[in-house]
Amino acid sequence: MSHYSDAENTADSFDEIAGGSNDVMLRRRRIWDPDSASITSEIKDLLDDDANSLVEEDCIGCPLPSTPEDENVLETEMSDVLKAAVLGDELDITTLAQNAAGQAEHVVRRLIQVSWNVCHFNKLPDWLQDNDFLTHGHRPPLPSFRACFRSIFRLHTETANIWTHLLGCVAFIGIAAYFLMRPTVEIQLQEKVVFGAFFAGAIICLGFSFMFHTLNCHSQFVGKLFSKLDYCGIALLIMGSFVPWLYYGFYCHFKPKVVYLSGVCALGITSIMVSLWDKFSESAWRPFRAGVFMTFGLSGIVPAIHYGIMEGWLNKMSQTSLGWLLLMGLLYIVGAVLYALRVPERFFPGKFDIWLHSHQIFHIFVLGGAFVHFHGISEMAMHRVTVGQCEIPDTLIY
Repeated sequence: MSHYSDAENTADSFDEIAGGSNDVMLRRRRIWDPDSASITSEIKDLLDDDANSLVEEDCIGCPLPSTPEDENVLETEMSDVLKAAVLGDELDITTLAQNAAGQAEHVVRRLIQVSWNVCHFNKLPDWLQDNDFLTHGHRPPLPSFRACFRSIFRLHTETANIWTHLLGCVAFIGIAAYFLMRPTVEIQLQEKVVFGAFFAGAIICLGFSFMFHTLNCHSQFVGKLFSKLDYCGIALLIMGSFVPWLYYGFYCHFKPKVVYLSGVCALGITSIMVSLWDKFSESAWRPFRAGVFMTFGLSGIVPAIHYGIMEGWLNKMSQTSLGWLLLMGLLYIVGAVLYALRVPERFFPGKFDIWLHSHQIFHIFVLGGAFVHFHGISEMAMHRVTVGQCEIPDTLIY
């Protein structure tokens, strides 16, 4: 609200003041009436104007978070604006209004950190619109990392995605620490290195996934950055899963082991390079993303058939190890298919906004597959340790 108003004077006043020029305009100060207006109302009007402009710029139609019930937050912010004027020699309303306008954006951003409301899908900015079958419960853009991390304790479409992989990451960190800190007498260094590759892939994958689902609402740049890291983590998990299985599966066969490990590394690097492509993270490329990682995972069929022929399909250890491998692959594939097709929310839009939508199911299946794989390679490692040395060592490759 301004204390100045434009007014046109009569022709006589123009002649008297400006020598007869009818184009002259005068600005006259309007006297402020303390009975009809207050400093607080002046500041609130300014904040409302600037807040509306901030919504259009940052949220693109997404409503601003609601004002917190505790009005002390707003009063505290206002006191910062009033402080300079109150401590001065005199209270200048014009200076006070200018200071309030300068602090308006800061106040609004602080309010976002204190309290925000979930959005409808249509009110999200384009860079946050990923699954149109989830209609309600979306987080609005949050302008700070603190607000994003605090949102993990709120209920929204990403809550289960965050917590499934956060808890899984913590679990694998604990398992890895216990395994790698065992005495060398119990677990040799080469076994620690082999299992360490799997642990590293699982922890990085789950950790990047947790970070992406926590921070993807911060800004478009941060969302794209962590989405690329998330997809790179999936490729690293698949690579890390292959290492112990190929190591123990071809324990006594050096040549095929080297060939298959080299092929896995090549496919993994290719998947990572594709994941860094900007279009790869777009919503329209969801089936392609699932196809890339499914193809990478299904490449394990080749060494699995080789292993079955070499060790014998009726061998108890072959049936056990291939059974766990098959179950792990089934969990990964089913989860990826549900993710690509967006089932079940595709058939019931708005019914699975918070719980049990396709991305959450995919997370659960990935976590289950990782634990199944860990159990399977542990049994393979125990079998190799029990059997001992190979009967016929391979000829060295020159």
